[in-house]
Amino acid sequence: MSAEDDYNNLSAEEREARDREARLREQEEQAALPYSWTQELGEVDVTIPVPQGTRGKDLHVVIDKKRLSVGLKGHEPIMAGELCKEIKVEDSTWTVQDNKAVLIHLEKLNKQTWWENVLTHHPKIDTRKIEPTNSKLSDLDNETRGMVEKMMFDNQQKQLGRPTSDELKKMEALKKFQAAHPELDFSNAKIS
Repeated sequence: MSAEDDYNNLSAEEREARDREARLREQEEQAALPYSWTQELGEVDVTIPVPQGTRGKDLHVVIDKKRLSVGLKGHEPIMAGELCKEIKVEDSTWTVQDNKAVLIHLEKLNKQTWWENVLTHHPKIDTRKIEPTNSKLSDLDNETRGMVEKMMFDNQQKQLGRPTSDELKKMEALKKFQAAHPELDFSNAKIS
């Protein structure tokens, strides 16, 4: 039995408790990293604290298609390794903020995937639990936005054990047909 099957067999309370534990563990793992990070579908932003007074010339930063290394010159890197996914090097940047943090902006090559981590050897987050910021829906064209909103609605309906938008349309069409043909008996009909 897979972990997902095991999860699906839990009661709602057990699921919520397990989700809460997983979120806490994830937060602790992420807090232990020498940096913090956020992401949108198309980009990842990393903030790395450095000693107060650090300037750009004090740093050694390498941003490659699949690798990232950040550190103070003459010291071990603060973070270094293989990136979770490929980036667009020419659109990625770094800067020093208030002489106490390095801000790294990475443009994702694939703008349709969530990253599980920044560097492959660091703890992963559960990307299924990411809730995209709703304000970004407005950036989409009408057709794409409609598709995303429909998917979000259907996903929410499934989680609540309610019919999806397609199932609701079928039920509505059936009601109209039944109203137009009261002479037909649908009591034993199986609709799929």
